Amino acid sequence: MRNAAVKSQVKTAVKKYEASLKEEDLTRATELLKEAGSALDKAAQKGVIHRSQADRRKSRLTRKLNAMSGKAESSEEGLA
Repeated sequence: MRNAAVKSQVKTAVKKYEASLKEEDLTRATELLKEAGSALDKAAQKGVIHRSQADRRKSRLTRKLNAMSGKAESSEEGLA
């Protein structure tokens, strides 16, 4: 049962992060990325997921944020 609780925390953290990306709230997304990364690290530390899986998922989440940041910057340049 403990593994299920840890996995649930990871899923919740990732969902909150992805919801903030959809809303294009980059400052909130940055905060939630840290929380999601922490949840993934804790899950890996407890052996619920493999360390490589945690690193891979954190990398994918970071790439999503960077892509959104790049989009925001390019649209700002178009306005200037």
